[in-house]
Amino acid sequence: MKVWFITGASRGFGALMTKEALASGDAVIATARNPKTITEQFGEHPNLLAVALDVTNEAQAKEAAAAGIARFGRIDVLANNAGYGLLGAVEEATAEEVEKLYATNVFGLLKVTRAVLPYMRRQRSGHVLNFSSIGGYFGYPGWGVYGSTKFAVEGLSESMAAELEPFGIKVTIVEPGFFRTDFLADTSLAISPASIADYEGTPAGKMRSFAADANHAQPGNPAKLAAGIMTLANSPNPPLRMPFGSDTVAVIEEQHASVEQELAVWRQLALSTDFPSEATASA
Repeated sequence: MKVWFITGASRGFGALMTKEALASGDAVIATARNPKTITEQFGEHPNLLAVALDVTNEAQAKEAAAAGIARFGRIDVLANNAGYGLLGAVEEATAEEVEKLYATNVFGLLKVTRAVLPYMRRQRSGHVLNFSSIGGYFGYPGWGVYGSTKFAVEGLSESMAAELEPFGIKVTIVEPGFFRTDFLADTSLAISPASIADYEGTPAGKMRSFAADANHAQPGNPAKLAAGIMTLANSPNPPLRMPFGSDTVAVIEEQHASVEQELAVWRQLALSTDFPSEATASA
């Protein structure tokens, strides 16, 4: 039996992962701002501990982790799933909107991770699943600030993977594409009200209407992603990055090809900035 610690477990991917884990016989420390929303969905399950957690509150994160350890004795999988989106051009986002987004998507993830890792290090095992996005691999117009939080998650996760390997702890970056959740609904998506007229008709401006039209019409099946997460958690050698969705795979392939093409064009200038090698200098 694995013990999961899932943030944002009251809806979306978090609720689906909780459902899958319980169905497989695992235990779940399911966290949400209002834990009642979790017990209303899953009832008083013997393998479920619903805990109040605002990920921006580090003391509460430590309390939630300690409560989970007191109940189940260990934490095997940390799913840093809590987060939300912000739609608007980078210039349109206010400082307050940016800081609030980072407080949840980046600093909240760090606070929960710091609360859980001491227990994983003590047991010399564990698996951290950090939820990113295809927007953390490729910068979409209109999603720049949100994407930047996910780029941060990706960089943090790469370093964590190397840092935690000596302790037997795995790290996987989960990169969903567009899935049919409530992510594009107003419960999970903030839209910057400071719309600048110049952006109307540009890719950033058009993204506002695209998001409204795409809500609940996305190609990805959330239930299948949750099942895929179970496969990841049970893998003896999970990947550092796990993209989910055909749209994600296509964008990654296009991004790789674009970077390789651009590097080929500018390779000589890139290499020209080194000091001469000792062999060249002595000659």
